[in-house]
Amino acid sequence: MATAPLLNQSDTAKLQYELIGEDGDYIPARTLRQWRSVFRIESEKLWIIAIPIAMTTLCQFGLNSVTNIFVGHIGDLELSSFSIAMGVINMFSFGFMLGMGSATETLCGQAFGAGQLHMLGIYMQRSWIVLGTTCIFIMPIYIFATPILKLTGQQDDIAELAGEVAILTIPQLFSLAINFPTQKFLQAQSKVNVLAFIGFGNLILHCGLLWLFVFVFKWGTTGAAIAFDITSWTAALAQVIYIIIWCKDSWTGLSAAAFRDIWPFVRLSFSSAVMLCLEVWYMMSINLLTGNLDNAVIAVGSLTICSNINGWEGMVFFAISAAISVRVSNELGLGRPRATKYSVKEMQEAVSKLAYLLGVTMVLNSVQPVISGVAIGGGWQALVAYINLGSYYAFGLPLGYVLGYIANLGVQGLWGGMIIGLVLQTVLLLFVLYKTNWTKEVEETSSRMEHWGGHKIESKTSPNHV
Repeated sequence: MATAPLLNQSDTAKLQYELIGEDGDYIPARTLRQWRSVFRIESEKLWIIAIPIAMTTLCQFGLNSVTNIFVGHIGDLELSSFSIAMGVINMFSFGFMLGMGSATETLCGQAFGAGQLHMLGIYMQRSWIVLGTTCIFIMPIYIFATPILKLTGQQDDIAELAGEVAILTIPQLFSLAINFPTQKFLQAQSKVNVLAFIGFGNLILHCGLLWLFVFVFKWGTTGAAIAFDITSWTAALAQVIYIIIWCKDSWTGLSAAAFRDIWPFVRLSFSSAVMLCLEVWYMMSINLLTGNLDNAVIAVGSLTICSNINGWEGMVFFAISAAISVRVSNELGLGRPRATKYSVKEMQEAVSKLAYLLGVTMVLNSVQPVISGVAIGGGWQALVAYINLGSYYAFGLPLGYVLGYIANLGVQGLWGGMIIGLVLQTVLLLFVLYKTNWTKEVEETSSRMEHWGGHKIESKTSPNHV
């Protein structure tokens, strides 16, 4: 009898009689005891992957958060400018690059589940090529950040300093072309502990560099940007070194096969990018609109503080999303149906007014990333992109504009519109999950893997419905 996907032998021996069917998959749980057993097994698998990823993402987000803390001690103008550079220019590229890299998450996860380990290294190299080329096309946004920000209505002093920071962080942009594919490569194989160790060590290094450059050398925002570049490349290179030395089964060296079938890979990458960018850029749009409010320095600064708090919480659920993506893609490939204190009182008051909206957002963050993880694992990026486009930009953002500017609710109105868009997106994604025919999903994934020999897996615009 075949063993259930990703179950160890001890689990199978104890549970095969009551939980495992002839095909090696779980049978439908019909009693409370069976349901609890399946829930316990799958929860353990999920958390084994999710906890190290959570540590990794928290450390990665900590780079931004700690940088904002250090820059906040320089001055309010510097904080607002650095926040605009990171929250608009850097977030624009981060979202697009993360999305492009998520194609590797889908493909590597399914290839690992299918036992085609050699393809993981090829997919990762192919992603390096695609993402490196993407960086070249994104770079002009960094170079012309100041005029772009001025065109969007940002104050001249904020736009000019933010533009300087953006140019200084161009090296960090190119590090993403290496960082994201290597992360997805390791996550697909559940080799996530090493990511956590690298992330933690990198955060410690970043704090030391910020202290040295900002407080000792007095380089201000320039020092913060340089520290950001160094630590970003340190993490990327550390992951590559680990893969070359300790991932012999899935890394067989540089291969010309990475240049084959580039276009299908680009199409899936672009679908992934659109899907995730519509989520990441949603908050970026709120930052842009906030920068046009009266007293923009205080408005942007208070939003940054609340966004940091929300981001810390959101990173945990992002880790769960990544863990679920690994589980779903592995199973489909297997072929079986499965904050800081500021000296300005006005800033503190502005933050307190956003606190209740922050709480609502944190609740939504406990649901939405989980559903997105399932979507990435299943390769539904194009469908989710359409849902995000409608929920965020056709509904949530215009509503936020009306509440923030026409109803004169300011930042609270902008964030309130964002929350309503999140609610709509969550409801629609839950409906899609409810209507998904997982048996048909597995059959289509297996067919693609067999037909293309692991070389092509294209994005689907919609999942199969019952």
